[in-house]
Amino acid sequence: MKAYLDIVQKILDCGFRKQNRTGVDTLAIAGAMFEHDMAEGFPLLTTKKVPFRLVASELEFFIRGITDKEWLRGQNNHIWDEWCSPDAVPYGNDEKTKTLMMAERELGPVYGWQWRNFGARYVSHNEAPDGKGIDQLRLVVETLKKDTDNRRMIVSAWNPLDLSHMALPPCHYSFQVTVIDGRLNLLWNQRSVDVALGLPFNIASYGCLLHLLAKEADLSEGRLIGFLGDTHIYVNHIEAVREQLARTPRPLPQIKTEKFSSIFDWHFADTVIEGYDPHPAIKFDIAV
Repeated sequence: MKAYLDIVQKILDCGFRKQNRTGVDTLAIAGAMFEHDMAEGFPLLTTKKVPFRLVASELEFFIRGITDKEWLRGQNNHIWDEWCSPDAVPYGNDEKTKTLMMAERELGPVYGWQWRNFGARYVSHNEAPDGKGIDQLRLVVETLKKDTDNRRMIVSAWNPLDLSHMALPPCHYSFQVTVIDGRLNLLWNQRSVDVALGLPFNIASYGCLLHLLAKEADLSEGRLIGFLGDTHIYVNHIEAVREQLARTPRPLPQIKTEKFSSIFDWHFADTVIEGYDPHPAIKFDIAV
């Protein structure tokens, strides 16, 4: 996708080198915008292979409001392995602490829990919330079906009361759904954007969520838009993203979901990608 590659090029051309908590410097710019029309195909990068199974299983994890790392591991998804709730293991990037964090299953009140229980008090991954929260995702779905012109269909994962208990404060911290001319659009906000490793996942994840919400409300799929904050490339990713830029993008695939009754009953294996012919995968080390 040209929109993604343009962001990469802008960071390489204009990025400022800065330090961060991980100990690996980045090249960063202050703000970028990603835009894609779903009519052009599903936004899964073709200049490197992106494993959609991991994207989709993490999205199911969010939709179900799960906060147990072991659920993801049970789907052979290890993208959250390195993190855990600081209440269980205080954060550190030394090797001993990393090992302890890897072994802990508790993630705390991360993304999906906030989507489904905002305002309740979090107890643990295997206990019910204390008190009644707001099921923001269900509220958006209900609103979509009865008032498509509504401009208040917003889900927030950013809860200041819970940030210190989360494995990682939300990078993509909110999204909005809007319907214009019968097409469902999804707009997400992201404070911190790892362009090489994380952004391709974020694009595909919110693209899949847009697809599911459109099916839920029987609407056409519209535009996917990301408002990106601290948008950066880690310095140890620079050579690999230059390799990506040298590759010619290929036609985008299509997304299909056959068995669908409700987004709340959806299983990631129900959705498949057809016609995906990417360039080979590129290895990027993760900064914890």
